[in-house]
Amino acid sequence: MSYHTQMEAAKLGIITPQMEQVAEKEQMDVNLLRERVAKGSIAIPANINHKSLAPCGVGEGLSTKINVNLGISGDLKDYEKEMEKVKTALHYGADAIMDLSNYGKTREFREKLIEISPAMIGTVPIYDAVGFLEKELCEITAQDFLDVVRSHAKEGVDFVTVHAGINRKTIDSFKKSGGRLTNVVSRGGSLLFAWMEMTGSENPFYEYYDELLDILYEYDVTISLGDAMRPGSIHDASDAAQITELVELGILTKRAWEKNVQVMVEGPGHMALNEIAANMIMEKRLCHNAPFYVLGPLVTDIAPGYDHITSAIGGAIAASTGADFLCYVTPAEHLRLPDLDDVREGVIASKIAAHAADLVKGVPGARERDDRMSRARRDFDWETMFQEAIDSEKARRYFESAPPSHEHTCTMCGKMCAMRNMNKILAGEKVEIKD
Repeated sequence: MSYHTQMEAAKLGIITPQMEQVAEKEQMDVNLLRERVAKGSIAIPANINHKSLAPCGVGEGLSTKINVNLGISGDLKDYEKEMEKVKTALHYGADAIMDLSNYGKTREFREKLIEISPAMIGTVPIYDAVGFLEKELCEITAQDFLDVVRSHAKEGVDFVTVHAGINRKTIDSFKKSGGRLTNVVSRGGSLLFAWMEMTGSENPFYEYYDELLDILYEYDVTISLGDAMRPGSIHDASDAAQITELVELGILTKRAWEKNVQVMVEGPGHMALNEIAANMIMEKRLCHNAPFYVLGPLVTDIAPGYDHITSAIGGAIAASTGADFLCYVTPAEHLRLPDLDDVREGVIASKIAAHAADLVKGVPGARERDDRMSRARRDFDWETMFQEAIDSEKARRYFESAPPSHEHTCTMCGKMCAMRNMNKILAGEKVEIKD
């Protein structure tokens, strides 16, 4: 039996090599994995043309995944530096990289990224349509948008963010409900909103959704249904525009599955702590348990320079209550294009949030890692501690920057170290504090 996509294979009862690799990595029975791919609660974004890919699963029962956004900007168009960020992201364990390039040699950068990256690659084709085509926004045609999607798919991207849910109904809800402080903060969503207002036409990705799905099916590209109406401030969370779009995304999810195209659904955004869990449950309900991909959520609006922390707080809650995929946020969010240090800080913060959630979700291997760290701390096994640390390089650097004067302990407690003294007293040894 032949198949084009992972979902089609799963529905036919075929276990693909990608399913086998994901099942082994996740310690999940491969038949259970196949069943969840078939019903759409797990996606394995794996373009047939991404030859360097190490397949990765996103969704029900799997570990929480991390995405890193980067790309060429018109203001800071340094290709080499952006590729350094790619390598940094991969080094620190990113599961996916989204190329958000919107200026210059976007195709050259994207093709190199696909060539070298074992992590899955995502793009937002509308950025490329606006940045690469030599046209004003209102002059771009529906066919232009679809052609860019086809180009990305053919080149090997594993998933594309398409804001297909911002249709006339969604915009009408946004206008009638009013009251938003930050309007539409999604870059792709705002461009489509503007295009629709200037041309008087329906969203081309919504109007020609079947044609879009045919392109994605051909190359097995997962559609990541973008949240154009995500809240960009605490004030705007869970409003009518956001929920109206989410209902539309649920309908679009089923239409994609009918054509054997895998789906992820994108979510907020900025959101107060007490709204996050309810939003995760609502998304899973309205979007039929499709994998949920969230930006943050950022739990306060007043921490520029520290938004990797505000997003990690929200991400931990989101992932522990249903989200499957966290888009990292860096300290540079809202301020500038992130540099190498920002990328590292963003990845680490997101990985902390993801692992904290995996402990709650009972993901195989998560608790065991914490237990290994705790035993190493008890035994003063510093090498194992560094090995188990999410950022082993920083942990080692901090320890070695202030070498202890006493065996085993660090300079925080010295001979008053609780671990040291409990080990000694329980072993029947005398505890001596004074030098």
